[in-house]
Amino acid sequence: MTTSPATRTDRYHVSVDEYVHFRAKGYLVVKGLVSAAEVAELATHTDNLRHGREIIPGVPLPPDHLTPEQRIQYWLRVHMLHRVSEIHERFLLHPRILDVLEALIGPDVLALQSMLFFKQPGQPGQGYHQDSYYIPSFPQTLCGAWLAIDRADEENGCLWMTEGSQHEPIYPDNDGQSPNGDQTLADIEPIFGASNTDESKNGLTKVAAKYAGHEVKVEVDPGDVVFFGGNVLHRSHRNNSRDRLRRSYVAHYCNAHSVVPWNHGQPWEGEYANSLHILARGHTHLPYAQPKFGTPCAANTPEPHPEHRFRAMSMMSDGSGLMILTAHGDDHDHDHA
Repeated sequence: MTTSPATRTDRYHVSVDEYVHFRAKGYLVVKGLVSAAEVAELATHTDNLRHGREIIPGVPLPPDHLTPEQRIQYWLRVHMLHRVSEIHERFLLHPRILDVLEALIGPDVLALQSMLFFKQPGQPGQGYHQDSYYIPSFPQTLCGAWLAIDRADEENGCLWMTEGSQHEPIYPDNDGQSPNGDQTLADIEPIFGASNTDESKNGLTKVAAKYAGHEVKVEVDPGDVVFFGGNVLHRSHRNNSRDRLRRSYVAHYCNAHSVVPWNHGQPWEGEYANSLHILARGHTHLPYAQPKFGTPCAANTPEPHPEHRFRAMSMMSDGSGLMILTAHGDDHDHDHA
């Protein structure tokens, strides 16, 4: 296992206001969660990939016939590198990111997916979509963590969040893809073309229209992390800058007690694929995977069961405005109307 000496490990405590913002708006920005030195390491890594100075097993290289400029533009996004690269596993299991997730969807957290976005000048964004359509979990507890490597703003294609849309169900896509989505609501209508950047060809545009005036741009600086629920409608636009990158490291997680029938399009054995995903924090009654490169986490460093682990527990304020995991005492048990 390689450990970066610059990795910031001091615990981050989510405040009550941050928790409420996440529930009310569907997302939360935590400024400066990851250190500048760590972000610089990721930036160097992406530069090495773009210029062919670093090779990751299993990741296709640009064809030889491309010009140097075309070879750089070849890189747009790469998925699931935590399964083949130590640095990606390390950032997937970054302790300060897990601190926030523990408060928002935990205390038990399963790490599912990693993505590296390059988004170089001229490269496209992604239209309205809901992440839980692509990565289902039952019950649905998906949460994304979007780490900015570069400054992201309107010019170079930052995220846009549709506040309030986190209360929407997951809309099944009727364009011949997998029928993921809510199948139980009596009047839900399948949409078409999720993620299409052309609003007229994206069926979620009409859903987003219900929240007219509540779509906000999320401009962030390197080291900031955007956390967002799996139901919230979000998108990004083209990088319209002349020479600015908009790189990001994006990971997805869910509560470790949710069943996950997903393995990034790859097969798995049984009814669900939890055994292929890493237990990042806490405990679970379901199977889970070990980190390939030995990054410390709950999977390989089991956490002791706290007293009253299986009694009623809640994320509560500690009186100073911070959220902590608290076991209910007998005097807190609500057993009457």
